[in-house]
Parts: sequence; C-alpha cells; structure tokens
Amino acid sequence: MDPGFEARLRAGDVTFTPRDATLLRAIGETGSLNAAAGELGRSYARAHGRLGELETAFGSLVERHRGGSGGGGSHLTPDAERLLARFDRLQSAFSGTASAEETVLTGRVTGREGELATVETPAGTVRALAPPAADRVQVAVRADTVTLHATSEVPDEDATSARNRFAGTVVDIDRGEAVALVSVDVGGDRPLAALVTMESVERLGLAPGREVVATTKATATRATPAPAVDE
Repeated sequence: MDPGFEARLRAGDVTFTPRDATLLRAIGETGSLNAAAGELGRSYARAHGRLGELETAFGSLVERHRGGSGGGGSHLTPDAERLLARFDRLQSAFSGTASAEETVLTGRVTGREGELATVETPAGTVRALAPPAADRVQVAVRADTVTLHATSEVPDEDATSARNRFAGTVVDIDRGEAVALVSVDVGGDRPLAALVTMESVERLGLAPGREVVATTKATATRATPAPAVDE
C-alpha cells in the first residue's frame, strides 16, 4: 500500500478531497463557515466558493440559519454526514487500519490440513489460517485481499492460489479517484468489502445488481476463536 495515498470521491468533474473533508468537519464543529475558514487559515470567499462547488456536485451539505431567538449558524446536512462516512470508509479501507473494512464471517471448523482449516460459513466454505484448538471461529477477510471477477471469467481452481470463492451481487460502490470500495452480498450477515481499482470497476462493468465472484487466498484469510454464546 502507498502510505501517501489520499482518499478522493468524485462526482462529475468535482473531486472531494481530504481538504474538503476538513472544511466540512470544521463547519460542523464551529457551527459557522466563517469561523471554520478562520480556524483553518483559509479565506472566507474561497471556502464559500468551494462549498458551492461541492454542493453542486454532491447535493446540499450545509444548512444555514439566520439569527433569531435560537441564534444563527450552520450545521451539516445528512448528505454531508453520509459523504464524510463514505470518505472515511474509502480512506480506512485503503490504509488497511480499520476493522470496519474487514468482513467477518462466523462459522465452524469442519476439517484441517496443517495450519489451514476448512470453515463452513453462511457465505460458503472458506479455507483460512486458524489456531489448532478452535472449533467455532470468526473468519476475517480484508477488503484489500479480495479480487472480483465476472461470472464468466473466474479462473480454474488449479490455475490460481485464490481458492476461496464467494458468488454474490454488488450492492454498493464507493467510487474514489483511483480506487473504489465495492460491497458484495455473498449471503453473510454483512456484505463482503472489496477494494479494487477504478480500472477494474469499468472493465467489469460493476454496478449495483451486477453478479460477480469474489476470490481470496487462504493464506490471506485469518480465523480466530468466536466469542462464546449462551445456548
């Protein structure tokens, strides 16, 4: 991974950058565009102009109130909160530091071959590195270890080391400038997250409703004992 990567979200010709995220958060914290610009050392005119560009591309981001009995000020709209959440997910997924971008599947070990265990999960059979004594486990699949394939282009199992396969349907795509975070419904409790290049998004024609096959290597998949549950 490139440690200097910066998440970017694009809508038309406008790109939402870390600098824009900082501006929105400052508005949310200070309750004022003017105060946010001052705190960040930016001119009010440029901050106001940039906010206008962002709202044209991404929708209403800041709701403004004039003075009155409750006072004036500004606060972030739900669209702004969702935009910041998308931005954070993309940045976290690429850096690999956020467990939110690590899909967890719970299952039971049904077989072993050395350090590798065969685990039955709601999304299918998974091979993963697992501790020897574990029976009921949680299998973690990192977004940056997942490869997506068109259903007609899945490589033969003998031709690849990525033996874990999940057939599913794309449910959401957070598009960045160079990469995208794709969520695929594979039958688990939550969608499987995959971090792919925008080139792959275009080549595979990825969009909500598109059927795909996700693959991962067993050696890149980790299983840990699942928390005990009362039965």
